[in-house]
Amino acid sequence: MSSTPYDGLYKQLFSDPAMVEALLRGFVHEDWVAQIDFATLEKPNGHYVSEELLQRSDDILWRVRLNLPDGQQEWLYLYLLIEFQSRTDPWMALRLLTYVCLLYQDLIKSGQVEPGGKLPPVFPVVIYNGKARWQASVEVADLIAAPGSLARWSPRFRHHLLDEGRVPEEALKRLSDNLMARLIELETHLPDDPVILETTRALIRLLKGSGFDSLRRAFTVFYQRTILSKLNPGQTIQMPKDLREIDTMLAERIDEWLDGIRQESALKGRQQGREEGRQEGRQEGKQTEAARMLSRLLRLRFGALPDWAEVRLASAPLEQLEGWIEAVLTVESLEGVIGPEG
Repeated sequence: MSSTPYDGLYKQLFSDPAMVEALLRGFVHEDWVAQIDFATLEKPNGHYVSEELLQRSDDILWRVRLNLPDGQQEWLYLYLLIEFQSRTDPWMALRLLTYVCLLYQDLIKSGQVEPGGKLPPVFPVVIYNGKARWQASVEVADLIAAPGSLARWSPRFRHHLLDEGRVPEEALKRLSDNLMARLIELETHLPDDPVILETTRALIRLLKGSGFDSLRRAFTVFYQRTILSKLNPGQTIQMPKDLREIDTMLAERIDEWLDGIRQESALKGRQQGREEGRQEGRQEGKQTEAARMLSRLLRLRFGALPDWAEVRLASAPLEQLEGWIEAVLTVESLEGVIGPEG
């Protein structure tokens, strides 16, 4: 399967143990996650896993110690497969089974598993960022036509699926300190959505300190190649070198939105005399667009809006909305823009 520009970006992000820990803690709801000693997270090397398996462009392999009830520890292997295709791969479960079996063969060949010993557990995860809902089964047995008692001879294997586009926004907000949740927000919102700026500031807060140097660089590259390139299509711009510069660039988009509203209002004002017959419909459209833009700017400044504020925006005339838009960046509270409740 051909690689995409995302492959290398995700390889960088998930080469940091903090991202792997965030993935497991936030999006794998099983009791054994509490038994993981995350301080032992490490990348396997070629001494006991083949280089061919380690170098797959869309796969990331880790291992970590599990604390067992008897006080002992055992290795758990984490096999992360990143799926960027626009359509579901119906054979994904079979692909993963093949990769897991190759891993087991490598562990046996290298002597990591003694003759007669038990193979270590492997937790396979598919991270899917396509727009369409994932449709394929996560069970290999579902891919096999085995009638009656023949079904018991089918291999038993399943993988964990993280369909990023189907994670509720409320769940992401609850995971306020989770790096994986922030990555999903970046993946599932348009580049000029105010959520992107909020997420950027959250990442600046979460990635403080020298221990996150490599992850900060990885996220900076992610912004450069995805979000910022989409904000400025076909333009040559000086790419920011860190997350704080990215925050500044995104904040400047607010001024561009305001300028766009002013220019659009002026243009429509000049056309008003020539199109009086359709004025009512266009006026409603301008009011709706201005209310939508103001709502986004207010949420960016002050967080989620109460119901009464949304009602006020929906019913305000265009001239008033334009005045409120001008005031957004200079006042200190929601009430300072649109007035108090009541």
